[in-house]
Amino acid sequence: MASSASPSAPTTAEAFPPVTTAAAWRGDRLAGSDEWIYMLSDEQVAELETLGTRFLAENPDLRTVAAEEYPLVACAEAVKEWGADVDYGRGFVLVRGLRTQLYSDALSNAIYYILGLHMGDPIRQNEMGDLIDHVYATSDKTMDDPTALSSKVRDKLVYHSDSSDIVALMCLRPAKEGGLSCLVSGAEIYNEILRRRPDLAPLLLEPFHWDWRRQDHNAPADTYTSPIVSLVDGVFSMYAGSLYILTAQEYEGVPKLSPEQIEVLELFDTITYEEGMAIEMDFRPGDIQWLSNYAALHARTTFWDWPEPQRKRHLLRLWLSRDAGRPVVDGFGKNGVVQVRQAPRDGQEEHPDAHFDVFSVSVPRLMS
Repeated sequence: MASSASPSAPTTAEAFPPVTTAAAWRGDRLAGSDEWIYMLSDEQVAELETLGTRFLAENPDLRTVAAEEYPLVACAEAVKEWGADVDYGRGFVLVRGLRTQLYSDALSNAIYYILGLHMGDPIRQNEMGDLIDHVYATSDKTMDDPTALSSKVRDKLVYHSDSSDIVALMCLRPAKEGGLSCLVSGAEIYNEILRRRPDLAPLLLEPFHWDWRRQDHNAPADTYTSPIVSLVDGVFSMYAGSLYILTAQEYEGVPKLSPEQIEVLELFDTITYEEGMAIEMDFRPGDIQWLSNYAALHARTTFWDWPEPQRKRHLLRLWLSRDAGRPVVDGFGKNGVVQVRQAPRDGQEEHPDAHFDVFSVSVPRLMS
């Protein structure tokens, strides 16, 4: 995980100039290039297929298997390059070239998990203990339904951050129509707020309450707290998603948002959705997207599925802890409440429905 800084981190945004690193980008400038796409070579694909096949044969426990057990040679420099792009560059990279149309889903899971181990340490994504989660619609609920889980519906998802240092998606099968992955630069949103309303920008550095229950129905508490922006030692990080800030207001005991806080959230969302800010990706089978949760927000457009279950849109998701030495303020993001992969939360037993091998996670859980 990113390292926490002392509470003496700056509390006003005026002390900082706009972000000028590669993390501050506009989608309309990136869309015309392929600099963010990495094409695997035949040698690299062959290496991953060989390692994935061995992974299936050995069927290791996902909680304890280590990257060193499946060393990379042909892909070693590529993984370093992806990590540099995620940590210090634009904040994301799309890897293309795997032949998943020829693989079993279990083999795709294995290859994906091996690469994930080399990019970071997988963490549990919910109280059930899932290390690989399925983005697969199991109902027609919409996100205005408080019982809907974002990874299990076809509805559009608003821009947000996930609960890890890196969120990764692998496409097994795309939708019949729609389901574009949309990314927007957190630094560029912040720059725009500085330009337009520098008086509101400092509010982003103050703690907000976030709806934990709606993100995970089994969460041990209703909310957690985090600022939206961390600025430490000149390093900018963002954790955003106004939906969960607004729904947290429904819980008893959560302080009401001030008019100024509401104003900055509205401005944040306005800028986020302005034309040209985001880049959209139409996933192909085998694509893997590595994304820094500190650098970019992600969303998804509504999608329409094929009628056959085996053809439905199906992505795999990993949440990774990655020690890149990134300084953030104490209590930033959801890092303080996530679970490590080796064991359940302190004081809890392993969930009876938990599975920790690539064969059992090849079939989506039937939930809504």
